[in-house]
Amino acid sequence: MKPAEYAKELGISRQAVYAKIKRGILTAKNVDGKLYIVVDKESTQKKTPSVQESKKSIAPKQTETANTDPQQDYKALLQAKDETIAVLKDTVKDLKESNKQISTTLRGEVDLLKEAFHEMRALYVHQLEHKGNTEAIDIEEHEAPQETAPQEEVHEESKAEEVWIGIKKFFKRLGITKEKQQAKVTKMLKKAYKNGDARLSKEKGKIKINAAADYKDLLK
Repeated sequence: MKPAEYAKELGISRQAVYAKIKRGILTAKNVDGKLYIVVDKESTQKKTPSVQESKKSIAPKQTETANTDPQQDYKALLQAKDETIAVLKDTVKDLKESNKQISTTLRGEVDLLKEAFHEMRALYVHQLEHKGNTEAIDIEEHEAPQETAPQEEVHEESKAEEVWIGIKKFFKRLGITKEKQQAKVTKMLKKAYKNGDARLSKEKGKIKINAAADYKDLLK
């Protein structure tokens, strides 16, 4: 019989049936992955009557003997309750042990997950650092040729500025601060440039002066 059928037959709970199996009161077998209880149905019914039959057997006695001692009935009920309480205690104890085992297993699984998480995180950070270093190297390799050209141009411009200067810088070098004198010298420089003076050039519409040349002839 299945545990549920056996419990229904005797009028008890399934927990009580499993407790009896554990205590060795009942014999159980595992057939095709299912638990069955091996019982002699006739003897079981004779030895352990169902609740309904017990009620039926008790009812006539109560009607037949009105003077029955009520203490006996109380004792019988208390005995039945004591047995039920004992079964429930065993069931609770089994559940506690099962919960304890489950909690221990869960703790172990959680610890394993934490360790795996930390290992994965460390690997991920290492990969990110490696990837960042690789990308930085690639950027330097790609940008290096582009950066050298402007630097060379700037260097050439700095050299050019050292030789070719503007009018304002020219005035500053010679200490010409008065506006009238600056206007006069500017006019002379523009005239010299028109006449093809090699000491002067024009860039973006502005006169450039060779700082290495001598201009005493123009400043007389």
